[in-house]
Amino acid sequence: MNQILSKEQLSQDVYRMQVRAPLIAEERQPGQFIILQLDTEFGERIPLTIADADAKEGSITLIFQAVGKSTKLLAQMNEGDKIANLVGPLGRPTHIENFGTVVCVGGGIGVAPLYPIAQGMKQAGNRLIVIIGARTKDLVILEKEMRAIADEVVVCTDDGSYGRKGLVTEPLKERCEREPKPNLAVAIGPPIMMKFCSLATKPYAVPTVVSLNTIMIDGTGMCGGCRVTVGGQTKFVCVDGPEFDGHQVDFDQMMQRLGSYRHQEKLAAEGCNLHAEAVKKGLQE
Repeated sequence: MNQILSKEQLSQDVYRMQVRAPLIAEERQPGQFIILQLDTEFGERIPLTIADADAKEGSITLIFQAVGKSTKLLAQMNEGDKIANLVGPLGRPTHIENFGTVVCVGGGIGVAPLYPIAQGMKQAGNRLIVIIGARTKDLVILEKEMRAIADEVVVCTDDGSYGRKGLVTEPLKERCEREPKPNLAVAIGPPIMMKFCSLATKPYAVPTVVSLNTIMIDGTGMCGGCRVTVGGQTKFVCVDGPEFDGHQVDFDQMMQRLGSYRHQEKLAAEGCNLHAEAVKKGLQE
């Protein structure tokens, strides 16, 4: 079992955990992920990107949003608790080299998996522009960490409570219109955000990489649950990705498949909330 070494709440429903996993910490590369399971008999297997790692300490950092049953249960765990099952690193690492100028765009919780990629791009000698997006100021994460490595950081909020008001696609398009234009764009966030980032860069022929987070079960390419269509061909996110050419991804099909179990997911999350409230009420009494 993998022990939780530390836990921190970054914003509403967003948590950062350091978990002991020495072998994964040694091998992981930017862009890779793990799959964890809280209950080895009945627990759901959920993929989470490795946001950071410390090989000397033997730990990996996970940043996640408590939105469904499993992530809500994970959020209820504390330092010293142990995760029953954790496997990784999985997926293909990000291709990192000195491209020239790289724009990294993160939306919401997508800023977390973007961080190690941004680190790698900067270490490779690229000029690094980071665009962070969130619904409101309280949901902006990892701004300090990004400012420590980036040449330029732009923060956007939907409601204008912090940074510039608007969507991340606006400053992304502005950078593409400049000369010289970026040599590469990397976008990670909600599918709709990645779709429109890809549409924003396409007219300027700026290569765009997106990291997909689909329904996933085994993480080895056997179940087919994570399949997506890229360039007219079927790909499996767990073994062929998670990163793909954003100009080739069929985002509409992907979003449709992500909604396949929305009703069941809602019921499971509601049941988890009721259980947590009952436990809290019992402790108070």
